Formats: sequence, C-alpha cells, structure tokens
Amino acid sequence: MPNRNEERLGLPPGLEEPVPPSTGTPEPASELSFVVPTDFVDLPSQGAFYAPNHPLHNQKSVEIKYMTAKEEDILTSRNYIEKGVVLDRLVQSILIDRSIDVGSLLSADKSAILINARKNGYGETYTAEVICPGCDESHTLDYDLNEIKIKNPKNSEELVDSNITATSNGTYLFTLPLSNVEVEFRLLTSRDEMKMLNPLTTPKKKNEGDHFVTDQLKAMIVAAMTERDRSTLARFVNSLTLKDSVALREAYETVAPIVEMRKEFVCSECDYEDNINFPFTTEFFWPQR
Repeated sequence: MPNRNEERLGLPPGLEEPVPPSTGTPEPASELSFVVPTDFVDLPSQGAFYAPNHPLHNQKSVEIKYMTAKEEDILTSRNYIEKGVVLDRLVQSILIDRSIDVGSLLSADKSAILINARKNGYGETYTAEVICPGCDESHTLDYDLNEIKIKNPKNSEELVDSNITATSNGTYLFTLPLSNVEVEFRLLTSRDEMKMLNPLTTPKKKNEGDHFVTDQLKAMIVAAMTERDRSTLARFVNSLTLKDSVALREAYETVAPIVEMRKEFVCSECDYEDNINFPFTTEFFWPQR
C-alpha cells in the first residue's frame, strides 16, 4: 500500500540552479511515477522480544517496499552471494525504516519479510525440487506462499506447563531437569545465525569437528544461576549433559516464533506420505524463467 511521498531535492544557499528563460510554452508534466509501492509484513514475533530501544519493540508489523531493479542488482551480485550476505543486503534495502539493523532481526521475522518480498516480486507460487525420503525420487512441486504457517509467541499462562517463565527483558527462565540449574536464555538474531554459519567468524582448530550445537547454546544463554560472565558460561555449556542440552533446546523451540512452509506430500513412485517442510532453495529468489 503506497504511502511515501517523493523525496524532494534541496540545494544549499548560493548553489541554486539557474532558472532557464521562459519559452512561453510550458513543458508537459511527466507521466512517469517514481514512487515505489510499499507493503506491511506481519511480524511472527509481534515485536515481543526486541529491547525497548529497538525500532520494532512491541511492533506487530514492519513496512517494506516492493523490490525494484536495484534489488535485482543485489540478488545477482556475485560478491554478496560468495560472502553469504545477499539476503541480508536485500532485506536491508527494502526496509522503509532505515534505523532497523537487519542483523538484529529475529529469524522468523526475517523469513516473513523475505517471503513477502518474494510474493511481491515473483508471485505467490514457489516451485522447488523435493526428494522423496522413501525412494529418493525427485519431484517438482508448487507451493502457494499464501499458505505459510506462523507460530506466534506464547503468553505467560501458556508457558506454565513447560516450566518456562518470561522476563520483562524479552528473555526466558528455564530450570534444567538434571542439573537443576536455572538458565536465562534469549532468542537468536540473524546476526547470531550468520556468525554460527560463517566459518570465517568461528575459526576451528585443525582436525576439529563442527560445534553448531554448543555455538547455539553459547549464543542463546544469557545467564546460569547468577553467573553472566561469557567465558564462564562457555565452560558451563561445554560441560552440559545431553539431557539438559536437549531440554534447553526444546524449551527454545517452545517459545520461538516460527515460519513454516509445510505441504502434504505423496510420492507417485512409492506412495510415501508425509507433511513435509517445503525446501528453501535457490529457486526462491532466483526462479527459472
């Protein structure tokens, strides 16, 4: 829904452009419109997890502009693609409120923005290849982006049965079942996830395996009991029992808003049936023409 006026060009005093002499015949007004339409995206988080000084604090939606040729330049930038930042650059470019840092967005909110931008730019039908888990046969399926499922945050009453308590800071308290340690955790942002997925920001020692689970726990844990020192918390995570680790990650999934693209799938080759999570592939923003 367009609601932004055209920007006006202003020149400092003394540098005004000269007024050309009148020819007696006024030039016809241009019929071109340079106003890009905008749209509002409902935020899965409903703004509940952002700090009071964040532009999206308690905001239910965010305004974005439709993609233009400028955004197509971003999507085709080899430099952005190789660095793995192309989607972040896209989101930053279409946000109307320039004070919003894309790195501070929660994962579900960022996904909702990307899905909305894709609908406005390429249409509501997303076509992707799906591999049958039963026979490995490849299928090309369509997904209607209007059918996405959103899990919004639960309120305090809904969290009681899960032994989770919401704080006024947008974080949560959860008591680990085995160690009986009360942990305060927060939801991960786009910047947190980029850091965990980018090998350049998380260098590993020679012959060291992946440590995505512990990296995730270290990023989400704010405090354990009264301890908030990051190095101490890192050692705590490394000594966490499997039972406590699984329980904490399940608690995280309980409170985190989620955007799902699920679809009923029936394999025509082996009759395998399941409610699958539609894959997010390169075809999402680079559809074949």
